[in-house]
Amino acid sequence: MGVEVTKLRVVVVDDHPLFREGVHRTLEEEADIEVVAEGHDGEEALRLAQDFLPDVILLDIAMPKGGGVRAAQAISVSCPATKIIMLTVSEDEDDLLASLKSGAQGYILKGLPARELANLIRAIHSGETYVTPGLATRLLLEWKDRGTPEKPGPLDELTDRERDILQLVSQGMTNREIGLRLGLSEKTVKHYMTNILQKLQVRSRVEAALLARKTGFESRP
Repeated sequence: MGVEVTKLRVVVVDDHPLFREGVHRTLEEEADIEVVAEGHDGEEALRLAQDFLPDVILLDIAMPKGGGVRAAQAISVSCPATKIIMLTVSEDEDDLLASLKSGAQGYILKGLPARELANLIRAIHSGETYVTPGLATRLLLEWKDRGTPEKPGPLDELTDRERDILQLVSQGMTNREIGLRLGLSEKTVKHYMTNILQKLQVRSRVEAALLARKTGFESRP
């Protein structure tokens, strides 16, 4: 008897049937991914997340009945174990920021190769974060322009312990993994993360990780 593969359970929600079915067929070709349900609007996305408790849910932004951002916000509260990925045509930075603030761990533009989509789903499920590189670069350049040369950058305000934690966050580690690495409780790591987000003036660990990567902070000794 062969070893049974534990499959990632995925829900796909998009109001364009042909695109949704194409994603479904593409992912079903992967031995370790199973599409357990499909939906077409924001309200159905929340219902399917609650009914199936998938490992990952793919959401379009522009959908009827609330759209993907509102659905992501509700899902992140109702089903915190489900990883949320926005799969969209929108390159609008407001949409990107709203998605990250609502709890999305990934922001992917439609049109990428099937194998790359499957690999990103696996990576995000394992704890990594992802934003389409072109969008991330534009966003981080804007953040860079916010400050003035006379003032220290927000990273300079971090304590040594906060720097250690941010470095591990930028490497895709979860709070639990960071706690094990640094000998801290998960609750303590969460407390540090709250301070880090406030000091960096960002709204999620995804944004904090992007800022660290842009500045090269994650590779510092």
